[in-house]
Amino acid sequence: MALPLRVLVAGKGGVGKTTVSALLSHFLRDRGMRVLAVDADSVPNLGIALGLPPEVAGSIVPLVRNEELVEQRTGARPGQAWGVLFRVNPRVDDLAERYGVSVGGGLSLLVVGSIDAAKQGCLCPAIALAKRLLKHLVSSTDESSAVIVDSEAGAEVFGRGLAENFDHMVCVSEPTVASLDISKRLLRMGRQLGIREFSLIVNKMPERGESLREAIERRFSGEARAFFVPSDPEVLRASIEGRGVGTLPVDSPAVSALRRTFSELFG
Repeated sequence: MALPLRVLVAGKGGVGKTTVSALLSHFLRDRGMRVLAVDADSVPNLGIALGLPPEVAGSIVPLVRNEELVEQRTGARPGQAWGVLFRVNPRVDDLAERYGVSVGGGLSLLVVGSIDAAKQGCLCPAIALAKRLLKHLVSSTDESSAVIVDSEAGAEVFGRGLAENFDHMVCVSEPTVASLDISKRLLRMGRQLGIREFSLIVNKMPERGESLREAIERRFSGEARAFFVPSDPEVLRASIEGRGVGTLPVDSPAVSALRRTFSELFG
């Protein structure tokens, strides 16, 4: 395993990105790494997927919505009028320790969040804080640590420059034309930002989909190594019941396929 490890998990909404992020975080933690899982989605759900009780996960305020913190570090509150001056390089080196939540066994969660409100553009104080924080996290990872970022769905994380400096990008997709088209664009944008390694995880594959699998491998040849994960009712059931990925049977189809994928990529 190449250390340190900084992985961005991207994809369109609803493809299983958060589940992949949580399982990868557990996989690396179980192999002795200290893992910081970062939720950079505007609808943060990584805490529940990691195994935090829903009431605990729901009580965490994303850093970009902590108006006092944003104002303290940047000099401006989120949503202030256009033209206000603010610091684009705020201090962030203490935020993971101050606001990180322990999941257990060397695994921690930091909920950064993303913009989901009007009047907050790509140059807002909250995004300046998030961008500076992610840059600090991926550049300061030590040899025994990993940073796994569950990004905002779609291309937002690339357009705002939040996806720079990562070692590896895992693009999660469904085997649909629309989802694969978006994955193509995300991989291209990740390459433009200097990410070095790429993989494609095609989730919810149908049974007996050999011809579809071959078509996807041909389509992404030379761009990303493709891995395939079958549909799994256990994953859906855990999501409906608000249970973490740690409650999934290790021999369930999706978990088994993802663990084999992670072993090939990072093991």
